[in-house]
Amino acid sequence: MAQLFVHPQREVTVSELARLAEATLPTALRDVDRLVEGEYLTERRVGRNRMIRADEEHPLYAALKQIVTYGYGPTVVSPDLLCGLPGIDAAYIYGSWAARLDGEPGADPNDIDLLVVGDVEPSQFYPTALEATKMLGREVSINVISPNR
Repeated sequence: MAQLFVHPQREVTVSELARLAEATLPTALRDVDRLVEGEYLTERRVGRNRMIRADEEHPLYAALKQIVTYGYGPTVVSPDLLCGLPGIDAAYIYGSWAARLDGEPGADPNDIDLLVVGDVEPSQFYPTALEATKMLGREVSINVISPNR
């Protein structure tokens, strides 16, 4: 569900939303029904599918987007920014942000560390790091290592 608030232009089916949330379809349907009724989400029907997206006109949309981006942002934003870049074998969030996500106590992280594994030129990630920093409101550092390393 976090993807919907970070990327409000994205539409997904309820089935896709259930898969992304690792929830059962009945659970996703119940939650989507409640959020559509509260006007947090909009829906349109395409055949038998319900296409769901965040309602940017909702008075609480900006606050919800900020909360979701703050709490889940790197896990939602990073795959989209890295998808399609050639030579990437894997990417991992590590450091203090990953530790807090894993439940380790500590201070709120000021930055996000991202490790990219692949045969790529590190300089190609400068624009990606800047865009991620802008989207997440925290400095994003991207480190690159080769698959052999």
